[in-house]
Amino acid sequence: MRTPATGRRRAVRIAVATAVAAVPLAAVLTAGSAAPLAPPLGPCSGPDCPATWPPPNNGDFTGRDATINVFTGGDYTVNGRAAEAEGKIVTLGNLTVDKNGGGVYNMGVVGVGSRVVPPNGSDLVTTGGAVDVRTGNSILIGGSDSRGQAFGNLRHAGGVTGTVRIDPTGRDIQDPNAAAPYQAVLTRIEELSDCVGRAAATGTVHVASGQAVFTGDGTSTKQVFNVSRNLTSPSGGQIGLVFNDIPAGATVVINMLGDSPIINTYTGTGLVGDQTTEMRSRLMYNFPTATRAQILGSAQFQGSVLAGNPAGTTTIAQAGMNGRVYLAGNLVHTGTGGYEIHSYPFDGDLPDCTVTPSPSPTSSSPSPSPSPSPSPTSPTPPSPTSPSPTPPSPTSPSPTWPSPTRPSPTPTWPSPSPTSPSASTSSTGPAPTSHHPTKRPSGHHPGDGSGLPSTGAGNAPVVFGVAGVALLGLGGLAVLAARRRGRHS
Repeated sequence: MRTPATGRRRAVRIAVATAVAAVPLAAVLTAGSAAPLAPPLGPCSGPDCPATWPPPNNGDFTGRDATINVFTGGDYTVNGRAAEAEGKIVTLGNLTVDKNGGGVYNMGVVGVGSRVVPPNGSDLVTTGGAVDVRTGNSILIGGSDSRGQAFGNLRHAGGVTGTVRIDPTGRDIQDPNAAAPYQAVLTRIEELSDCVGRAAATGTVHVASGQAVFTGDGTSTKQVFNVSRNLTSPSGGQIGLVFNDIPAGATVVINMLGDSPIINTYTGTGLVGDQTTEMRSRLMYNFPTATRAQILGSAQFQGSVLAGNPAGTTTIAQAGMNGRVYLAGNLVHTGTGGYEIHSYPFDGDLPDCTVTPSPSPTSSSPSPSPSPSPSPTSPTPPSPTSPSPTPPSPTSPSPTWPSPTRPSPTPTWPSPSPTSPSASTSSTGPAPTSHHPTKRPSGHHPGDGSGLPSTGAGNAPVVFGVAGVALLGLGGLAVLAARRRGRHS
């Protein structure tokens, strides 16, 4: 590999300039009650956080966020036709990209997402293990909008094999202690997931053939649902998610209890007026003990994910994942189309484990459903075979993190500018051959009869919603989809 050399001194100056309002890592990752998360987890941090978070789009950048968006204590594996992951990414294990048919996997900056990117010159991707990009695949780190570039570094403790392209003036940094500062983050995620998983339920959930209905108590500021069965149809297919009696501004926690829980849903668009959009920044799905958790479906899934078992594997095969992903174990990002992880903050106040008893499951369904067979419209991701790694001991100094800036509680969504960017890239290896040109999406989600637009990635569409939802004023989205800033396949 060769590292882009142009502008390295400029990158260092920008990195220093963005380290403002810094707080030592040890000070913000204290043990004890869950309550609000603090950087480097949870809310947006840094001086350039947006006041409002737009729906998934490919317009100009709307802000910068130094908070971790995706964290895995184990390995991070990309297969199927997964396309991209937005925001700051940390994995203590290995990063492997092995997509079906090959192609590009965007990291840090994506073509369609919140378009809130990490600060320039920061580490966009950090690994405690090796980076293995299989033949025919490539990783692209960085991107641009109509006003300029968003760039950052790949910092890795292990070796790098395959094609990794880093937009200038981001760097390839070999650092044997790359993941050491994040050991405290791993410990915090384990504690958080265990703590939240022991919270007493305040509401009930009833799962029928077509939807799961969560009914809160109407008053509590922390609404907790403990679910002992899969959130799927009886056959394992997709269902809707509906929330009743949730006070405005309440944090909503859904504890998925058990060893192999599955969520398979079409609920979520990211648009104003969608119930889960309004809940997103305070909605947390927690898998405290799962060894094999799956989040499947065709939605722009709203809410963050927490998984506390360091020996566990969480598979994400949702068309769009809109929220933080914090896993003590492994992540498999997969799907049948250009499936994506988007950067959106978690601003909720989690339950305090020091004052709540161990819960009993409160699902009002009469009995757990049998193990579901895969839905014909949902991906069936393979189980990873690599074991959860043992991260290195922390030997390097703890990093510093900007203070959080929370968005307004009742956001309004701006329409992205239609201005086309001028992109520029450099390569640490041969240019991949699987990029597709910018194009207007033409695919449809099978079986929905709606002709909904995709994010323009991969061989299958990324669906922004369900039939009958007005997506970004309908006509406007077709223009947006043709104006991709990132590149993926």
